[in-house]
Amino acid sequence: MRGHSLLAACLFATLPVGAIAESAIASTIQSAVADPSRPADQRAADESRKPAETIAFAGVRPGMTVGEFYPGGGYFTRMLSDVVGPKGHIHGIENDRWKGAVKADAELVASGQLKNVTMDSAPFGTVRFPKPLDLAWVTQNYHDLKIAEYGVVDTAAFNRAVFQALKPGGTYFILDHEAPAGTTTADIAKLHRIEKAQVIREVTAAGFKLLEEGDFLRRPGDDHTLSIFDKAIQGKTDQYALKFVKPLH
Repeated sequence: MRGHSLLAACLFATLPVGAIAESAIASTIQSAVADPSRPADQRAADESRKPAETIAFAGVRPGMTVGEFYPGGGYFTRMLSDVVGPKGHIHGIENDRWKGAVKADAELVASGQLKNVTMDSAPFGTVRFPKPLDLAWVTQNYHDLKIAEYGVVDTAAFNRAVFQALKPGGTYFILDHEAPAGTTTADIAKLHRIEKAQVIREVTAAGFKLLEEGDFLRRPGDDHTLSIFDKAIQGKTDQYALKFVKPLH
């Protein structure tokens, strides 16, 4: 073991500083995903949700302040908490109409395991955080902002508020289910999908720049005309990941 450690140290020392940093972050993310304290049902979802790829693509780093919209009981919250570490913080905000999620979020905080996590609940579309964010996070819920049953939201105002909540250079990360071309608001409510093109159009209109697209959850075999809850494709939908940035000036 001593020899292997010395060899690893020598190899590690030859890497550029940037490569070392990225390697350390990748290791932190893998440890967060492998955390044995995560509930079994959430770990079972990892194969389809690809949390390591998702967190890495979003650019989560130790020390970050993250605003997580609609944690839904904390599937990502636990892992984000591990990655940002004690110098970072996760501020979750839940739709107050989703009582089950509000309860699950409260129980997560009450457990005392995640010292760097706070949870809030508010009317759908509310954007309020105690300090400027490095990263705003919305996974599989942007389309819900279009569903009046959950609360009537002015999506343009929501995106502008997220823009204001972020530090200059901050990231707005959105992951959602692809929809057929021409999907209407009524269709979104039925399918629980939204077109990538629509999200890009709306978010850039608020002042953001599209920085990168991730294809790690793209599934060309998905039938976009089916609801994401249809058993034929549930858990196997075609999803896009979008990373937007708030310009420095």
